Amino acid sequence: MKTQPFKVAIFDWDGTVVDSVEHITDCLHHAATTIGFPALERAAYRNIIGLGLVEALKQLYPGITAEQMGSMREAYSRHFMATSAANQRVFPGITGILETLHGSKRHCAIATGKSRRGLDLALQASGLAHWFHLSRCADETRSKPDPAMLLEILAHFQIEPDEAVMIGDTVYDLAMAESIGMPAIGVTWGVHESEALAAHKPIAITGDMAELQALLR
Repeated sequence: MKTQPFKVAIFDWDGTVVDSVEHITDCLHHAATTIGFPALERAAYRNIIGLGLVEALKQLYPGITAEQMGSMREAYSRHFMATSAANQRVFPGITGILETLHGSKRHCAIATGKSRRGLDLALQASGLAHWFHLSRCADETRSKPDPAMLLEILAHFQIEPDEAVMIGDTVYDLAMAESIGMPAIGVTWGVHESEALAAHKPIAITGDMAELQALLR
């Protein structure tokens, strides 16, 4: 762990900041059955959380056509928007971490596989929008694990990769940080387990919110 505080803490959203994994899983299941696709095991839907929706659907349903993709995206988005406000439960302890980072004059950003519309709705519903200075979504840049969204955040703040830290619950979060030499912290209260996260060489893996706060001091 570096001795000087990071200038920017970059958070994933789903499964890291908010407990929304089951909601996303439900939305994917609903979208599939709505357009007549076979419903997959919930574990399959969980495993692709973190990717952009297009990339996730291609992985879940190889050979999906452009027309089917459009129909499934529409079904997913409609169900997500109708049910999102009630499914943005912030993990206990996250608000305290954001307050601490704000108090120490450090910036917070979001790098997410959500769409801009989806993230804006989630930020409003969660009440956390005012803590974040910047965000990047999968529909306005390239999806994880491509590091494009991280590079755009670094460029905005005019800092180097080792001056920021990525915090996320999936291998996609940690892989994009690893690819540009950015320190990362894996959290285990979301999608992927510690063994999978460890493969991407994070500086720490934790399942404890107090430990995460200590790591970010």
